[in-house]
Amino acid sequence: MQQETLFFERLEDALAAVVDRCGGRKKVASEMFPDKPMRDAHNLLDAMLNPDCREKFAPAQVVYLAKRGRAVGCHAIMLYLAREAGYSDPQPLAPEEREAELQRKFIEAVGALEGIKRELTQAREMRRVA
Repeated sequence: MQQETLFFERLEDALAAVVDRCGGRKKVASEMFPDKPMRDAHNLLDAMLNPDCREKFAPAQVVYLAKRGRAVGCHAIMLYLAREAGYSDPQPLAPEEREAELQRKFIEAVGALEGIKRELTQAREMRRVA
């Protein structure tokens, strides 16, 4: 397993660390920009990783890379953001914890839908009575 860098001076450095761990710039560029020719996608990603260029990542792209990094065990983006914002280092959830969290959210959502269904049924009954 590759040793993760503990400190990054800029967000672009943390993003580059994730890109490297995810297979490199060409691979990630083709995933992020499938509508562009490989060379154009690679050049765009290179520019976005260069803090001196005007091309910047959209927030959704940063989130995408953070998720891709988590999948390969690279938490550089989350570490950088937490430290820059004055938070303690984040701890990734174990897959079992993540699954349990999603199951809990699903159960809550089903409960909410059942409540809405009851209210709709009551509203229809009231309309029929009136």
